Amino acid sequence: MFFSVSQDLTGIESMDQCRRTLEQHNWNIEAAVQDRLNEQEGVPSVFNPPPSRPLQVNTADNRVYSYIVSRPQPRGLLGWGYYLIMLPFRFTYYTLLDIFRFALRFIRPDPRGRVTDPVGDVVSFIHSFEEKYGRSHPVFYQGTYSQALNDAKRELRFLLVYLHGDDHQDTDEFCRNTLCTEEVLNFVNARMLFWACSSSRPEGYRVSQALRENTYPFLAMIMLKDRKMTVVGRLEGLIQPEDLINQLTFIMEANQTYLVSERMEREERNQTQALRQQQDEAYLASLRADQEKDRKKREEEEQRRREEEMARQNVLAEERRQRTLQEEKERKSECLPPEPPLDDPDSVKIVFKLPNDSRVERRFLSPSSTQVIHDFLFSLKETPEKFQIVTNFPRRVLPCLPTEAQPNPPTLKEAGLSRSEVLFVQDLTDD
Repeated sequence: MFFSVSQDLTGIESMDQCRRTLEQHNWNIEAAVQDRLNEQEGVPSVFNPPPSRPLQVNTADNRVYSYIVSRPQPRGLLGWGYYLIMLPFRFTYYTLLDIFRFALRFIRPDPRGRVTDPVGDVVSFIHSFEEKYGRSHPVFYQGTYSQALNDAKRELRFLLVYLHGDDHQDTDEFCRNTLCTEEVLNFVNARMLFWACSSSRPEGYRVSQALRENTYPFLAMIMLKDRKMTVVGRLEGLIQPEDLINQLTFIMEANQTYLVSERMEREERNQTQALRQQQDEAYLASLRADQEKDRKKREEEEQRRREEEMARQNVLAEERRQRTLQEEKERKSECLPPEPPLDDPDSVKIVFKLPNDSRVERRFLSPSSTQVIHDFLFSLKETPEKFQIVTNFPRRVLPCLPTEAQPNPPTLKEAGLSRSEVLFVQDLTDD
């Protein structure tokens, strides 16, 4: 049941991947869901921090608003008496504690100086905070300090940093009576990112060294100012809920113009970038259109060149064919037997009617093959390239060329041609 709920919330289908994700977030469903949503939005996972250098925070601005709440002075004879009695013990305790810590540094280096798992430090602090003070608190940023700075810069939002002093006498009261109150919770969640960590952990100690707090509880307001992430407000000491809200409101109102200006500049940059991108896209589209036009022009020119070359080749082929045909006609004409005289008893007078309605007359010997008739007609310029010879009555095609069935065409006498005949030349070129 637990894994099915986790799968529904994180959108992870694999049971093994869901288990690994929950183990990575110490079985905190809220942290796993937030990290999953960050990944879907393109924000790097807090458990895979980017290798880029962390943002540097400007802490040297002389215009930083600082608000320090001093501890209330004792009141009345009883209060001053208790204070004076406890003063030597308190002084001795903190002096010995500082001496012990100072001596311990020579024996064993401060482990807080090496940050090996910044996300683990933050998540561990959140778990310990919720175990002690409950889950009703401002939403903690579940990531490193550097990632919180990056998100605040990218989203142009205020970032409230809280450093938790575990051993400080005012920490417990501040967490219970100020930080976890409903009005502070709603105010912080609606207006800013909230990052917190204990200074006893390496990640919190590193941030403590960077922000240089004087006492606890410590709050720092950070925002993008003059193109740099800058501390614009410091709140130190035990501050009451109403006072905290008033001070945060004052800091935000005093620096709101910087965020508005940055938003306008960013919007202008985005518009300029969008305009440049549109111009680039228009240029590329025009370039592609010109390239396509050139390509089509080249293809048309290539097609026209091929067609012209094909037409030229066809003309040359036709000229070669005509020359070959003419040479063949001349050869056939030279091979024709001489025309017999009129008084030759074997002479056969034939009148040929050509397709162009012209007439041609010639005499042949009756023992000659009918192929001679065909060769004579073939040698004439007026005769089509392909033709057949047809008798008038009875109408029949005169066999003049050798075939497989009749390799030797018949003679004129065998074909039934007498002394005088009229034959028709039929054009077969289109067939």
